[in-house]
Amino acid sequence: MQLSNILQDIEIQKLHGNAQGQVSSICYDSRRCEANCLFVAIPGLKTDGHHFIPEALDRGARFILHEHNFTPPAGITAIQVGDSRRILGVLGKNFFGHPSAGLCLIAVTGTNGKTTVTYILESIIKAAGFNPGVLGTVNYRYGGTVMPAPNTTPESFDMQRILRQMVDAGVSHVIAEVSSHAIDLQRVDDCDFDLGIFTNLSQDHLDYHGNMESYFSAKKRFFANVLPLSQKGRPIRMIVNRDDPWGRRLLSDVPLPAWTFGIETPGDIHVESFTLTPQETEALVCWRGDGGTSRISSSLIGRHNLYNILAAAAGALALGIPEKDVIAGIGAIRNVPGRLERVNLPGEPDVFVDYAHTEDALEKVLQNLSSFQRNRIITVFGCGGDRDRGKRPLMGRAAVTLSDLALLTSDNPRSENPLDILKQIEEGIPKEGIRKYTAEEVQNKLPEKGFVVIPDRRTAIEMAIGIAEKGDIVLIAGKGHEDYQLVGAQRLFFDDRLVARETLTRIRGEKGSQP
Repeated sequence: MQLSNILQDIEIQKLHGNAQGQVSSICYDSRRCEANCLFVAIPGLKTDGHHFIPEALDRGARFILHEHNFTPPAGITAIQVGDSRRILGVLGKNFFGHPSAGLCLIAVTGTNGKTTVTYILESIIKAAGFNPGVLGTVNYRYGGTVMPAPNTTPESFDMQRILRQMVDAGVSHVIAEVSSHAIDLQRVDDCDFDLGIFTNLSQDHLDYHGNMESYFSAKKRFFANVLPLSQKGRPIRMIVNRDDPWGRRLLSDVPLPAWTFGIETPGDIHVESFTLTPQETEALVCWRGDGGTSRISSSLIGRHNLYNILAAAAGALALGIPEKDVIAGIGAIRNVPGRLERVNLPGEPDVFVDYAHTEDALEKVLQNLSSFQRNRIITVFGCGGDRDRGKRPLMGRAAVTLSDLALLTSDNPRSENPLDILKQIEEGIPKEGIRKYTAEEVQNKLPEKGFVVIPDRRTAIEMAIGIAEKGDIVLIAGKGHEDYQLVGAQRLFFDDRLVARETLTRIRGEKGSQP
């Protein structure tokens, strides 16, 4: 493509060289540069892309887009701009022909529930006869194509590239998890969205945002500054959880047409009655408009999943999908990877793996499991390193308060000492009425509510399942669908679900071999 076409709608501060050259590709990672490509130098959060301009040139880059002063060698075109990160999305939109214009694009944002809402919406859209694609935490997928997800929301240029691939493959609707980081870093500013869904807001990512107000401001920015810019000429609206206090603030702060959902407060989509069991969720739902009700049934369990179901249903109805397809899509989905995913063998304790990695998410999952409890709840959890440290004691308090026994263990410690993380978790545990056990003591019947620190995650999972009896519930929280553990600079294979299954199988084998 001609460089001049790629630079449409971009404010250029200074241009050195020929703006009419042919660009073979665009990259912001110098290791991926090739002959005649355009390299975008971005001041990153950890490293500055300007340091890698020489490597990009060595690999064949002919065009350099940059912020800092740079005098190019002969034959190289340099384009200086004010904000190269912001420009990256515009370059992608121009290079890939504005792919979001040919899609129905749906954003799902909030602290918890994003992934589950995308899976439910995907199922509903399929039930309605359309061809959906998904960009999210678990993976990026459409048709038979599944790609790993390095970020919940792709970098702006990659977002445009993947959307183009989806359009070319005949995808009609794309449901994207849009993170607060992505909104703040303007990764989705050059996409035309049809709908935005707000699930909830609770403490997370304060290592990045600093405080809850800044965190909320990032979320609000999507609805106030990104969603209204759609150029498709059709109605856009937001779907908001009215039960969430931050959702109510969003409704008052952003003058955009909205549909609401809730359980506690009447919304456009709300429940009149519901029943939660360990096997399914059933609810009588009042739909917007005629005030009629329908009974829905889902294998996704728990009150928090009822909120996710309502969010997806409201979004689908706002897009004009018929009620019958909404009900069918909700009923068709069997499970969401790592979201209260049951890992069981008949006759053994109930074991669930869940991605809950915030105080609010962990609290909600444990409250749901408590309503199903027949005996004890045993929880295995930890907190990630190099992430929001303020939530660690909060998660410790929630886990121990709502469990009969909590096993504090490693999550993804990254560059931090796992023992330091565990100490910070332990700081939030109430001192009265909670006993700290040793590893040896938990092998026996536990007379009091308490916790034990087991730094090795595999050992903690094996211990939790090993001491569980029929009628107990074991929750393994924090990593969900992840099949790795980040320790220092290493990415080690580790899947909570696989470890749980192996442990259950081994215990059953040991029982079977007993005389």
